[in-house]
Amino acid sequence: MKADEATEFMDRDRETDRFKQRCAIVIALFAMLLAVTGLGGNNATKEALNANIQAANLYNFFQAKNVRQTTFALAADSFELAFLNDPALAEGAKAALRTKLEQYRKTIARYESEPDTQEGKKELIARAKAEDARRDHALKQDPYFDYAEALLQIAIVLISVAIVAEIAWLAFVGGAMGIVGALLMVNGFLLLVEVPFLA
Repeated sequence: MKADEATEFMDRDRETDRFKQRCAIVIALFAMLLAVTGLGGNNATKEALNANIQAANLYNFFQAKNVRQTTFALAADSFELAFLNDPALAEGAKAALRTKLEQYRKTIARYESEPDTQEGKKELIARAKAEDARRDHALKQDPYFDYAEALLQIAIVLISVAIVAEIAWLAFVGGAMGIVGALLMVNGFLLLVEVPFLA
């Protein structure tokens, strides 16, 4: 082997080593982004499940309040009809029925809206709708994390193969896929753009 050939061989080795080092750094970066993407996807899934459970609980609570309110309204109507239509009813009994009727009407109004406890029907339905919105937001985020995770994994594999096979174009394809995956990850967190076919 001549000196010129040895120098050329060493230069080629240096270029190969530089290529491998750059690929390794990109793989490490994509692996870090993959971990963050997995965390974001898991959090979005948990958020959607928790919000869905909370919304269902609040709708059930609303329904229970509605049933109780209807029961009190029917009882109040019965009392009202009883003392208005029964002239034979003693005045003391009518007064007791009026008092009970007022209590029932207050309870009916309290079931409609209870701003202090946030447990009136108005407040419950508003809280349930807020949980629905939280769930829907998390469900919009989730597909972006899924696709980002897949693209980042494929990018890592392609770049790894590019190192072993010493095929530069494969590293560029993997890099491009990784960049798209990173953009999808960012979009999963921020929902800057909604892509219809991903949702």
